[in-house]
Amino acid sequence: MIKEVFSENETYAFARDMAKKAEKGSIYCLCGDLGVGKTVFTKGFAKGLGIDEHITSPTFTIVNEYEGSLPFYHFDVYRIGDIEEMYDIGFEEYIFGDGVCLIEWAGLIKELIPDNAVWINIEKDLEKGIDYRKIEVK
Repeated sequence: MIKEVFSENETYAFARDMAKKAEKGSIYCLCGDLGVGKTVFTKGFAKGLGIDEHITSPTFTIVNEYEGSLPFYHFDVYRIGDIEEMYDIGFEEYIFGDGVCLIEWAGLIKELIPDNAVWINIEKDLEKGIDYRKIEVK
């Protein structure tokens, strides 16, 4: 599925609506260049799970945990130096647990991602506007 959006609000709303359909054990892999709106997407996703806390990117901690309609585990693996770091934080317990995982920069740990994961890629196209994004969900 491809969704075209033309504002941060539309990105947020799309992610919020997607999260409302999430089930326990769901895994969402979020990919895209710096500045495409991964954090906006994540904030909308968290809202869809009923989370009102301020959402920040766990760039240095690797994972942030939130409680909503389902436990929400937000990963940012951009700074992973070695795949072993994922085992050190108990990644398998999160990924095979009863919560919902959203993993930014998931392509960096692709070999650890189960086949049932939903992959989301966000791209800019400046010819279509500064706020335009193409969100592809596979």
